[in-house]
Amino acid sequence: MNWDVTEVQVLEDFSLVVRFRDGLEGVVRFLPSFFRGVFSHLSSIPEFRKAHVVDGVVTWPGELDLAPDAMYDEIKRCGVWMLS
Repeated sequence: MNWDVTEVQVLEDFSLVVRFRDGLEGVVRFLPSFFRGVFSHLSSIPEFRKAHVVDGVVTWPGELDLAPDAMYDEIKRCGVWMLS
């Protein structure tokens, strides 16, 4: 699938740079309101920095992940996906 993530780079400001299989690249920005529920522990920079790619999906320990298809669509539309 084109929306398979092939690379992820963690930025210091709770953002990620992602690259997809078809070469599309963009930014995922996490607003403070995102870090609640199962994602609450990612508000710690050391935990957030554990982001990596597994089978085309941005993933963190504890089986947390982001929907690559939604990420792809929003980045293709405007270059950034804001999560709140």
